[in-house]
Amino acid sequence: MRCVTQRIGNGIRRFSASAAKQRSWVEYDEASSFPVQNIPFGVFSSAANGPRCATAIGNNAVDLCVLADAGLLSNLPFNASAAFRQPTLNAFMGLDRKAWVATRARLQELLAVDGDDRLRRDEELCAAALRPFQEISMHLPAKIGDYTDFYASREHATNVGIMFRGRDNALQPNWLHLPVGYHGRASSVVVSGTPIARPRGQVAKDKTDQTKGSIYSDCKLLDYELEMGVFVGGSPPPLGRPIKVEEAEDYIFGYVILNDWSARDIQPWEYVPLGPFTAKNFATTISPWVITPEALEPFVCPTSAVVQTDPEVLPYLRDPNYTSYDLKLAVDLETPAADGTTVTRIAETNFKHMYWTARQMLAHHSVTGCSFNPGDLYGSGTISGTIDNSEGKSINYGSLLEQCWRGANDIPLKDGGTRKFIRDGDNVIMHGHCQGDGFRIGFGDCAGVVLPAGSLDNAPTKGSEGSSAVMKDIVLSSYWRSSCSWRVRIALAYHGVPFENKPVHLVEGKQHTPEYLENENGMGQVPSFTFTDETGKHHTVTQSLAIIDLLDSFHGGMKSGYLVPPADGTTAGALLRTRALQIAEVINSGTQPLQNLSVMKSVKVADVQGQEVDGKGFASAALSTGMAVCEKLVGQAQGHFAAGNALTVADVCLVPQLYNARRFGIDMSQYPNLLRVEAACSELPCFKVAHPDSQPDAQSA
Repeated sequence: MRCVTQRIGNGIRRFSASAAKQRSWVEYDEASSFPVQNIPFGVFSSAANGPRCATAIGNNAVDLCVLADAGLLSNLPFNASAAFRQPTLNAFMGLDRKAWVATRARLQELLAVDGDDRLRRDEELCAAALRPFQEISMHLPAKIGDYTDFYASREHATNVGIMFRGRDNALQPNWLHLPVGYHGRASSVVVSGTPIARPRGQVAKDKTDQTKGSIYSDCKLLDYELEMGVFVGGSPPPLGRPIKVEEAEDYIFGYVILNDWSARDIQPWEYVPLGPFTAKNFATTISPWVITPEALEPFVCPTSAVVQTDPEVLPYLRDPNYTSYDLKLAVDLETPAADGTTVTRIAETNFKHMYWTARQMLAHHSVTGCSFNPGDLYGSGTISGTIDNSEGKSINYGSLLEQCWRGANDIPLKDGGTRKFIRDGDNVIMHGHCQGDGFRIGFGDCAGVVLPAGSLDNAPTKGSEGSSAVMKDIVLSSYWRSSCSWRVRIALAYHGVPFENKPVHLVEGKQHTPEYLENENGMGQVPSFTFTDETGKHHTVTQSLAIIDLLDSFHGGMKSGYLVPPADGTTAGALLRTRALQIAEVINSGTQPLQNLSVMKSVKVADVQGQEVDGKGFASAALSTGMAVCEKLVGQAQGHFAAGNALTVADVCLVPQLYNARRFGIDMSQYPNLLRVEAACSELPCFKVAHPDSQPDAQSA
């Protein structure tokens, strides 16, 4: 039974009434932001693995790479292992809506109490896939190529217009005709929890007389802007072809909460005539989990404008689904206090207070033929509601500029203090959720603490911290059919490391030339792995397992995980590491060396179980013994791969050895567990590209 029932209408999936009642076998309460009805997408890392794609359920991230490697996502219309092994969601975002919807439905099926129980009943797989929030770090969900910020809430635009131009001229003449926006800075978009240094810049020396020039100053009027961010996905049209408003939904991957920090005293001096610049480019914070339109669909509601008839918008902007979402938004301000910190709820508003929809923003952004890429981000602009008390003040405003009305009012704090704008040490925490019947669709926090100006002046430059190790000019000396070379090729492909393949013909004895023995591998073997480090020093490494461990050390924590599982402090992690190394060593030390060409040539006569055999017979016996031992060990692991449900060095060693066993005429039908693992690995891109038949020096059989 599927975890949700659904109907498709105009390409948008809608929950049925029964879907709203669905429950997961993962425990959480009704206030959880991430019930089974949500299924967001994000990127996390842990002590054991670098950034990897995930969804969330209850208080856990669910590692999509683990699920894919275990074969639980094999029915999806794309290579889930390849997509989710990436350190960002860009590859997944680049698929079409059908793939996104299918993935979400499959994850609901795996996590629902009455769905597919293969994850639920596999304790080891659950331990590997479900990672408690307190054990992980969240990252930006995508590599953001471009960022645009709009100004789409009429209530907010009206408030700001009244402050600066008076009530009669609050809205500029163009505002009701198009979604006003400007291009922001993608490089300064950061994930929730990233500290924000107070900006510095030019401000007017005399705000009443700008002819007196400017001074360089710390920002004194630092503000937040409560917005929603929208991630673009799919395969948007090429440069020159606009996106139609009717099709815009197909290119909306999902939503995040967005804080577009603003330096209110820097902006007035610089924004004429081209608009905001440094006052808006220093930081934009987003919540880490991307919430899909499908999760928000039950909460579709009219915008606060209801209709756009005065004036009527141009045809290319007429949204046939002119709606927003009943999405409750709030801002808490955590301020330093004598006995710790105080948290004050200072703002509450709703995403329905939008005049321009996300679809209209995308259609207008592309009207000139502007193109987009998966992972591009745009913001809604500050979301403000209406005045809600007799004093003309409102907690429904989405910025401090409005709440203090350009400095005229104090904003009371719970501890008796006040604020007009943000002070150093203040932590701005934004929240959002849609409330359903017995469940809610949440986003997670969008938070950032403000540091004093200059606090990060001595911070290391980008790329200098945690990534000083550099591996370049990589050359792999190998033989196409060498199982040890094959292992390293798999590892290089797994980590996405480019290299030069330098063939060494073993049958012709090229590995025994004086030059090769001196400079490459003194054992007269392959592989030999050479590279240049960040200082320009040249290094040569031999032995396949040592090279694989080296690649893990350079690349494992950043991109794709580890082939040699690191110790993570858990029993399950320790056993996975041990099984992986045990199987790898049965092959590397106890099997493969005994069937090497040099060994077969050296063994003239050997006794195998009372029978006299030659070198090839000796090698065949060693292969049979090794395969039998591996068959037993893999069977005991009871996983999708050799050592369990994670791809490891055991698989990297096993698959090439099975190839060798067939060459020696070993009957493989007696090893069903090994054949099962081989079939699982053969579907992975890193195994396909590393196969002997794909190598430049491959020879016909």
